[in-house]
Amino acid sequence: NTRLTSKRPEKNWKHWWLKRMANYLERIWPDFKELARSKRKENKKFFGRLNGQDPKRLNEQFHGMHEEVFAETDCLKCARCCRATGPLLTKQDIGRISKKQGMKPADFEKQYLRVDEDGDWVMKSLPCPFLELDTNKCTIYEYAPKACRQYPHTDHPNMKSILGLTETNVRHCPAVFEMVERMKQRAQF
Repeated sequence: NTRLTSKRPEKNWKHWWLKRMANYLERIWPDFKELARSKRKENKKFFGRLNGQDPKRLNEQFHGMHEEVFAETDCLKCARCCRATGPLLTKQDIGRISKKQGMKPADFEKQYLRVDEDGDWVMKSLPCPFLELDTNKCTIYEYAPKACRQYPHTDHPNMKSILGLTETNVRHCPAVFEMVERMKQRAQF
C-alpha cells in the first residue's frame, strides 16, 4: 500500500490527481457510514480541542484543508449530501427555484417542501428530488439553494461559529471526514 505524496509531480499531473482523489474516496467509501460512526467519540474530543483555538488560526487550518481535500475530490462520485441530508431553504431560495421551475412559491412548497421541527423549510423526501440518481448531477445546479452551494461549509468565514455543524458533517461528507482525519494526523491527535 504505497502512500502518495502531497506534492504534485510536474509530468502527468492529471493522472496523479485522479489517483490521489480515488485513493482517499475508495479507501473510505465502502464502509463510510460505519467508519464515520466509529470515530464519533474521538471526533468529539478533537472538536473540543478545536473549539479552544484562536478563531483566525482555526479558519486558516480549515480553509487550507478545504482547498487541499477538494482539489482531490469529485463530488459527483459521492452525492451523499443530496442523498442523505437535505438543505435548509430560505424564502429567497424558494422564490428563485420556484420561478426557474415555472411554479408559484406556494405550489413549490406544497410539492417539494415541509417545515421541520425547528421551523425551517426542508425537502419532503430524500434523496433530493432534483438529484439525477444515475449521474449524481443536480438538475437545478445553476440556481440551487444557498445551503447546497456552500456545503459542506468548511470554507465558512467563521469556522468557530459552525464547529457543531462541521462535526455533524464529518458523518455525512467523506471530504469533511478526510479533512478532519488529516487535521488530527497533523496535530498528532
